[in-house]
Amino acid sequence: MTSSSFPRNPFLSGPILSPLVRFALPLMLSLLLQALYGGVDLAVVGRFSPTASVSAVATGSQVMQTATVIITGLTMGVTVLVGKYMGAEDPSAAGNVVAGQIRLFSVVALVLTVTMVAFAPQLAMVMNVPPEAVPETVRYLRICAGGMVFITAYNAISGIFRGVGNSRSPFLFVLIACIVNVVLDLVLVGGLNMAASGAALATVIAQALSVLFSVAYIHCNPLPFLVTRESFRSTRSVWQILRIGSPIALQDFLVSVSFLIITSIVNALGLVASASIGIAEKLFIFLSIVPTAFMSALSAFVAQNMGANQPQRAVRSLWIAQGLSFVFGVGMFLLTFLAGGFLASLFSSDAAVIAATDEYLKGCSFEYLMIPLTFCFLGYFNGREHTTFVMLQGLFASFFVRIPLSYFLSRLPQTGMFLISLAVPISGMVSLLLCFFFFLYLQRKEKQL
Repeated sequence: MTSSSFPRNPFLSGPILSPLVRFALPLMLSLLLQALYGGVDLAVVGRFSPTASVSAVATGSQVMQTATVIITGLTMGVTVLVGKYMGAEDPSAAGNVVAGQIRLFSVVALVLTVTMVAFAPQLAMVMNVPPEAVPETVRYLRICAGGMVFITAYNAISGIFRGVGNSRSPFLFVLIACIVNVVLDLVLVGGLNMAASGAALATVIAQALSVLFSVAYIHCNPLPFLVTRESFRSTRSVWQILRIGSPIALQDFLVSVSFLIITSIVNALGLVASASIGIAEKLFIFLSIVPTAFMSALSAFVAQNMGANQPQRAVRSLWIAQGLSFVFGVGMFLLTFLAGGFLASLFSSDAAVIAATDEYLKGCSFEYLMIPLTFCFLGYFNGREHTTFVMLQGLFASFFVRIPLSYFLSRLPQTGMFLISLAVPISGMVSLLLCFFFFLYLQRKEKQL
């Protein structure tokens, strides 16, 4: 992987809006295509298979997402470190980070695979999966867990490219995977009636092909720094990745666990409720693409500018990202509040499931006015390596607000999906306030230096 010098970097000088948007747009498209993985699985299964299969894919994909966020959280450590060394023009250190990532992620992939395969039945039990959906949920989990090595490899490679400032290549990798996944879903689920198992198998094959293509791409288009044998001899980079990435991985994992707990609470209300919350959570992935993309973009953009000792440019990028993201947030609020039933109908033809999902989305809709601001704050904090705060605020909002409130609301007499959903915007407001006050603290602290 050749070249020991960095090219001219638009992140560090000139206008902010243009390079930030150019970087964020491929991230948005990548996130859209990644969302289509599970979305297409759920939609195809919903059209060709019974409600029990929909419940299996909805719950199983959430469990897999919980495992995947460990990888994506650690990947953020790689993105921030590579971005930092890009800004500081230190190619040797950037190469060491990549070597450390390979060593660390190999172990993580193995542990996750063994754990998910071995404990799939127990996971289904903990999730309160309706009895008629348990066998398919277990099969779905085991097949997807077999492809964990490909999930790990894709995220590892994408994290490196984002740190360098290249978001287009990861988009290309996931585009290939998405096309393959859609085709295989239609063949295995629609044509061969393999239901949830077919959806899982399609996902694994698509991910494997994506990784093979990305490795070939790197071979033809080397990274702008060296990764040598000497890079693998030091363990310092492994600990650097863990220092920055572990808080994010832990936060994302536990927040995802909190979603599983809430899903388990709702699953106890029956098969229709189980399918509807699964659809609502799947829709959230689609509807939050813009703020999620800006969060990732800011992590790299801010990291490079902090590495180049340009903190005020990093702050300006935060305001620009929040403004753009909020405009889209208003649109997502209106869509979920006014057209929740239509959105649900894209994933299920069951009238009861559509009605329940519509009810749940109305209460959740107010969250879309807050996450554009919150996610951009989190991207800014990640880029400044304040990942411990990112972890703490996420855990507090989830485990001290959202879960207790969801449980309390689910136990009220004549409770419904709308009432339970109100826990979502309330916890979202808590996260936003915590981020705002922490940002003020950082600004006040810097003025005192």
